[in-house]
Amino acid sequence: MNSQRANIVSELLNLSHEFGRRGLVILGEGNVSAQLSESTFLVKASGTSLGTLIEGNLTECRFDRLLSFFDDKPVSDAEVETALLAGRINPDALKPSVETFFHAFLLSLPDVRFVGHTHPIAVNQILCSSHAGEFSRRRQCPDEVVCCGPVSLLIPYVDPGLALAKKIRDELLSFQVQHGKLPRVILLENHGVITVGSSVQAVRAAMLMTVKAAEIYIGAQQLGGIKHLPETEVTRVESRLDEEYRRKMLRI
Repeated sequence: MNSQRANIVSELLNLSHEFGRRGLVILGEGNVSAQLSESTFLVKASGTSLGTLIEGNLTECRFDRLLSFFDDKPVSDAEVETALLAGRINPDALKPSVETFFHAFLLSLPDVRFVGHTHPIAVNQILCSSHAGEFSRRRQCPDEVVCCGPVSLLIPYVDPGLALAKKIRDELLSFQVQHGKLPRVILLENHGVITVGSSVQAVRAAMLMTVKAAEIYIGAQQLGGIKHLPETEVTRVESRLDEEYRRKMLRI
């Protein structure tokens, strides 16, 4: 194993273990991934646990084999299973997660090298409620803006797998046109959270801050109602030079 690959594996396993240790997933929930090169990436294998993930639970996959399924032709469940197995570099490796398709798409985007996906209780309490839209659009604290951006992308519930990956692709491209940038946080209704970034630190910061924001949101509602940051302040925080410097120092 070359040193670059070893570093990526180490970072990905540390991120995975932290998500598990913090209780953001249980059992086989969630997944993580990282770009290895322009042609391949690592992703958590199906049925493995983030909290106890080992290198053998990471499967190396080809981008081209999986991204070729992002057209409009109908694909059966059996064809999806075949595609996941065919996408492996090593035919003896474990089957990658069914959500590998959205990892392949997200890791093919500019400046995205790592992806994390979890099912935090606090966030899912909101995503399983009528508050999901408001939570995705509004911010409560300056650090939420710094770590998560001024707005998150909200995806309506879609069957996990290829259908979800296609919906994420379509909604993300629309978000990019509307906001002029990629989202740092993708919220999946009745499902969970995806965070993306050029570094593990960016993925971790966006994930943990989204969980913190959800806890604040729920608590504020219980205390009589949420008080959002004014949109002018959100724009101000996002564009402040000192906050941009802090992002660079934190590698987020």
